[in-house]
Amino acid sequence: MLMFGEQGDAPKAAADLIKDGTEATFMADVIEASKDVPVIVDFWAPWCGPCKQLGPALEAAVTAAKGRVRMVKINVDESPNIAGQLRIQSIPTVYAFYQGKPVDGFQGALPASELKAFVEKVAALAGDGGLAEAIEAAETMLTEGAFADALETFAAIVEEEPENPAAFGGLLRAYLALGQVAGAEAALATVPAKITGAQEIEAVRAQIALIHQAENAGPVTELRAAVAADPTNLQALFDLAKALHAAGQVEEAVDALLDLFRRDRDWNDAAAKAQLFTIFDALPPKDPIALKGRRKLSSMIFV
Repeated sequence: MLMFGEQGDAPKAAADLIKDGTEATFMADVIEASKDVPVIVDFWAPWCGPCKQLGPALEAAVTAAKGRVRMVKINVDESPNIAGQLRIQSIPTVYAFYQGKPVDGFQGALPASELKAFVEKVAALAGDGGLAEAIEAAETMLTEGAFADALETFAAIVEEEPENPAAFGGLLRAYLALGQVAGAEAALATVPAKITGAQEIEAVRAQIALIHQAENAGPVTELRAAVAADPTNLQALFDLAKALHAAGQVEEAVDALLDLFRRDRDWNDAAAKAQLFTIFDALPPKDPIALKGRRKLSSMIFV
């Protein structure tokens, strides 16, 4: 990466966001790159006093956007052809490119507040600005067992978008994957009210409830024997279902609860139905056990 000369070095943290451009790199750095994320181009010159004020302030605003927009600096003395093609008549001039085309811009220096508003407006052109990709990457980390990395990534996303249920749910699940139930509970208490009822949040709430149940679950073998000895002992059947789930036998636990519901749907304030919903909520929405169990339960409820 080229250095910024008289306008100062870019912060290392922004090295991939802010770069010097030339006529040779303009197509790749601006036109092609803007097809993925908006690119702000700052046309400047070493002898331009206002440029020296605008440049660092614009860099700070772009850096604060944390990847939702990039910046390329073009020295008009070294790249006269580009300046001519874009009809740059005075500097500083700033253009924003998105999808390969100029979409916004301004001339002259602006106060920091207006620069921030300009950068935010440009960043918004790309919708979530890569948020979906970041969440997908964090989910992949979870799947591949990189739990600490997933936690760090989800935490960064939540810091930027605290009302994003997918990101917050991922953060909570990362805590659980690390075995940090207390951490998940502490984070759960900070969920914004706007998303507290979101499916992603309810799923983790259900998972935590099941984890605590597992801590007190009885031995499966003894509970099987108790149910076999007295099939009318619904409490034993309910306890067996919880023990089965704690042992990882989720489908068998669901079947036991469905059997209990079939026998007496109102037993213990409809405890079987409540437990089934907790298990279903804890599972992914398209999990075959959840889908099959919900169908069976619905057919019993509406008989």
